[in-house]
Amino acid sequence: MAQDRAESSVFLPTSVHLARILDRAEQPRVSVGWLMQQLGERSFGLTLFMMAVIAFIPGASTVMGVLIAWPAVQMMLGHDVAALPRLIVRKQIGVERLARIIGIVAPRLEWIERLVRPRWRTPFETTKRLTGAVMLLLGLSLISPVPFSHILPALVIMLLALAYLEEDGVALVVALIAALASLAATGAMLWGTVETIDWIDPATPG
Repeated sequence: MAQDRAESSVFLPTSVHLARILDRAEQPRVSVGWLMQQLGERSFGLTLFMMAVIAFIPGASTVMGVLIAWPAVQMMLGHDVAALPRLIVRKQIGVERLARIIGIVAPRLEWIERLVRPRWRTPFETTKRLTGAVMLLLGLSLISPVPFSHILPALVIMLLALAYLEEDGVALVVALIAALASLAATGAMLWGTVETIDWIDPATPG
């Protein structure tokens, strides 16, 4: 997003930014690292959004909960671009395949951007660090062993990621309130589970 500001005083929607990435590809194949650099600070929002989507897959929420901590901590530390492990960064993807993926994603983002758009912009660095901290807590809540407890945190992570991507302060406030509700609900479910287990099988005094 900092790159977008340098290029223009008008905010560039993420869908447009994705489409323009293809114009910068000079080789038939590009690395994941190159793609992350082109995404810039948007790499955080898109990475977290995709992780939240994958978290809906049965059995994947625990793994995603751990992986979300990686970009979330980087956001808290104020990094400009999401840094991935070298093994992933070196992987390459064909530009034609990337074009197909963007062709599928961009129109859907355009629809979302009608609802989530730049409004009530908050200081960028503060927003990034705060969003990272909340993402970390929500990611940890995905590890909860309570059945279906991952659904609400995953939805909130998606909303937070979109609000961050589009610099929508209104959506960000809504997402943060939803995050507090989600974390409270997860805590209540865990407490209820512990209480139920203790009631069924109470500890025997030694």
